[in-house]
Amino acid sequence: MNTETKTSSSLKGGEWLIKESNAFETFTPEDFNEEQLMVKDMCLQFLNTEVLPVIDKIDKMEPGLMPSLMEKAGEQGLLGASSPEELGGLGKDFITSTLVNEGLGGGFSFSVAIAAHTGIGTLPILYFGTEAQKNKYIPKLSSGEWKGAYGLTEPNSGSDALGAKSSAVLSADGKYYILNGQKCWITNGGFADVYTVFAKVDGDKFTAFIVDRDAEGFTRGPEEHKMGIKGSSTVQLYFQDCKVPVENMLGEIGKGHIIAFNILNIGRLKLCAAALGGAKMALNATVEYANTREQFKTAIANFGAIKHKLAECATRIWVSESALYRTAKWIDDKETELKAAGKSFAEAHLAAAEEYAIECAMLKVDGSEVLDIIVDEGVQVHGGNGFSDEYMISRAYRDSRINRIYEGTNEINRLLTVDMMLKRAMKGKLDLMGPAMAVSKELVSIPDFGNEDDSAFAAEKKTIVNMKKAILMVAGAAVQKLMMSLSTEQEILMNIADMAIVTFNAESALLRVIKMTDKVGEAATAIHADMMHVYLNDATDMVNKAGKEAINAFAEGDEQRMMLLGIKRFTKAQAFNSKEARRRIAAKLAAENKYPW
Repeated sequence: MNTETKTSSSLKGGEWLIKESNAFETFTPEDFNEEQLMVKDMCLQFLNTEVLPVIDKIDKMEPGLMPSLMEKAGEQGLLGASSPEELGGLGKDFITSTLVNEGLGGGFSFSVAIAAHTGIGTLPILYFGTEAQKNKYIPKLSSGEWKGAYGLTEPNSGSDALGAKSSAVLSADGKYYILNGQKCWITNGGFADVYTVFAKVDGDKFTAFIVDRDAEGFTRGPEEHKMGIKGSSTVQLYFQDCKVPVENMLGEIGKGHIIAFNILNIGRLKLCAAALGGAKMALNATVEYANTREQFKTAIANFGAIKHKLAECATRIWVSESALYRTAKWIDDKETELKAAGKSFAEAHLAAAEEYAIECAMLKVDGSEVLDIIVDEGVQVHGGNGFSDEYMISRAYRDSRINRIYEGTNEINRLLTVDMMLKRAMKGKLDLMGPAMAVSKELVSIPDFGNEDDSAFAAEKKTIVNMKKAILMVAGAAVQKLMMSLSTEQEILMNIADMAIVTFNAESALLRVIKMTDKVGEAATAIHADMMHVYLNDATDMVNKAGKEAINAFAEGDEQRMMLLGIKRFTKAQAFNSKEARRRIAAKLAAENKYPW
């Protein structure tokens, strides 16, 4: 296996699987600069002063409240972090804009409205619009004067976005496109001023259009009654001979899929950030409750079962955050590199996100599932009170569930993770088969029991290398055995995706601990090392289980036996007392009365 050391900023999408990352070139949350931390604090302050005090009114959809809050956020620059200064934005880097999503992520329905507006509501025009379109719309979207929405999903086309039935035909005088069709589940749809809508020109050319709220023939349905995010406007859109000026076509005819899918790459990473913001807020409430709720004459935070839950929640947040900002920095570096090479603002941002589309898909899955773990355990720690609307955790529980569905379901994102990796390999952008063949040769060779590396974190590094070998072994054998039919074996693809997600997370956590330890010493990073070890200990088991399921699904006979021995060898881990590590993590949470990292 190639373990050549390269700086993380030079790694291509998916390349972490076959190359070793340099911890000291890996970006971690400890590297945020003062301005970035101030922006995040500003977001948290906005939530605490403007949003959370009126959260019940938001959920009851008090008329005009959500738009007014978005306008207030716009006045503070929170809607235009990604937009260039010449278009009324702040022109901030990708990490800062990601921090805005995290900082505002604990605002329940408000977070959904903001994320939809700044992401799918604004970015299609910012990245694909003509100069005239950008000058007309972006300043007002950045200020909050206008609110944005995005119309892609239809009643009969969810994950199959290209199966949309909405149509667009050029009018006889050539001045308008006449849109007919229906869109559903449109966030911000009830109050938005500007909509990016997808329809097929002449029956087959999937194309994007900018539709203004007052367009003739355009109407909106009533608000949906949802399980969660009740304060988020969600309506259907109806187009009946809707007249859209030809100058409002976005991008090129027949190229709408490029807009839809590229915007989703960015949205997936930003959803992970927002989910982490929500997870931290939910865990804070849970820790506070565990410290104050007494049973058997002591705070429930003192019970081992509760300590286990709190520590697991903190660990999952900390690890996911490590993977998120590692990737965000890669995207940020790629944008800088492409701009220096002469690419336009839009070209650089889109190409950078596309380069790391694999990682964005993995982050979306992990971030949304981490949030679900935190709110679920939060309700459990709250006991009967967790089932009461008087406690914030019940709202967090309901609101969390949608994250595993939108921005592409987690099943779709798991499938995409492996599909995109294999496509990069076939295009020669990622050498997977070379390392995979090396691993298959290693399986039939005598294990190397040479001099053991006794340097700091050597055992953990070896565990990560072996987990990567397990992925390469399973994926390589599946490709060789199943060939073109692999695409229909979704269970196997999802097994491989799970192996990849936990390995990327575990490596990100290890790199963060190595860098922190070098900077501030072992004693100051003891709790962080505990979280990394707790996750790594579980990760080997998760890779083992997913690997065995995949192998047993496509291999048999000697090949099966050999690979099962391989998965056992590649997922061995040192004995580790995770109970004591979790207790130390939980003690830190209890002492701080919050998630403190």
